[in-house]
Amino acid sequence: MATALAVGVGVAGLAFFSQGRAGLVALRRYRGGTAALGKAFYKGGFEKSMNKREAALILEVSERGLTKEIVRKKHRALIMLNHPDRGGSPYLATKINEAKGFLDKNT
Repeated sequence: MATALAVGVGVAGLAFFSQGRAGLVALRRYRGGTAALGKAFYKGGFEKSMNKREAALILEVSERGLTKEIVRKKHRALIMLNHPDRGGSPYLATKINEAKGFLDKNT
């Protein structure tokens, strides 16, 4: 009987804390405008011509210390999420590919 009670309290506590955490995360996103990983979205639009800063922002990498391997991995992850065949935007996929091409040329 005591074991069943302890298990029940444990399961209830786990459910409460997991749901409580989800509520706090949702509230933080609502108030602060943060993404899923806690980073704020870039509020600006796209430039007329691609530059290194914009390409780094699109691929979510630092402008310093870039390697082709880092660019390749970030490009692959983003294009998997935004590919038009998987319901993503053709415009965003084009910008992601353009950013990768720009950074590949300039690294």
